[in-house]
Amino acid sequence: MFFEHFTPFRVDANGVDIHGVKGGAGPPLLLLHGHPQNYLIWHRCAARLAEHFTVIATDLRGYGASAKPPSDAAHEPYSKRAMAADQVAVMRHFGFERFLVCAHDRGARVAHRMTLDHPHAVERLMLLDIAPTLAMYENTGRDFATSYFHWFFLIQPAPFPETLIEANPSAYVDQVMTTHAGLAPFAPEALDAYRRALRQPGAVHAMCEDYRAAATIDLEHDRADLERGNRTGCPLRVLWGAQGVIERCFEPLAEWRKVARDVSGRALPCGHYIPEEAHDELLAEMLSFFEAIES
Repeated sequence: MFFEHFTPFRVDANGVDIHGVKGGAGPPLLLLHGHPQNYLIWHRCAARLAEHFTVIATDLRGYGASAKPPSDAAHEPYSKRAMAADQVAVMRHFGFERFLVCAHDRGARVAHRMTLDHPHAVERLMLLDIAPTLAMYENTGRDFATSYFHWFFLIQPAPFPETLIEANPSAYVDQVMTTHAGLAPFAPEALDAYRRALRQPGAVHAMCEDYRAAATIDLEHDRADLERGNRTGCPLRVLWGAQGVIERCFEPLAEWRKVARDVSGRALPCGHYIPEEAHDELLAEMLSFFEAIES
């Protein structure tokens, strides 16, 4: 059973209902998931992390069991700025003004924005398998566009992608994950949960709005920070898959050093998603970076 000793919660975060689970004791650690998943991506390591930290794993707005608020023409409700504010509000609800963050994929983009808009909230940040959004769009090539086809499909005007995905949401989930790694890295129970979540009313539109925001308003925010010299100030650890697109198409450390002051990182022996055999290595990285000693 996943998250057996964790307590589910729902928090009103700036008017948006955010779902998550909480467990363990110690320094607060926020875990954020990627696309098209939810908090269950952490099921292999959450219990061991809870031996050292107060672990809070949430569903981003629009994903999993969290609310899917209406959007607008500028896609502002699904900007990473809005999504980062949700997560800060959740942590404050539990009494944490300052905390650690580990985040994958879309959640990592939310976490990056959190360090810029709420610099005193994030003590240390670990990002898994991303380069900065602006760098990825500005350096798009055939390899990246092929592997990350959904970046360019989901941003098409509504209701085109929504109509196609809603015809068979499970096929979409399976195709996106197969493109990166096949389905082997995923526990069947978690994979079924991702499929079910995308069948919820409004879930596909919310997912598309997340990506439309990333290609529009999020880039405006990123460019504004670059112009002002606003950079991530907390220690940043970047990990990426040695068999993934980030390794092939970008120079992740170089790109992150353009937007953050204290950057370290390396490749893990995996692709975009973390398979079971690489979780011990990821866990060791997390414990070391977040200054915990595994007993």
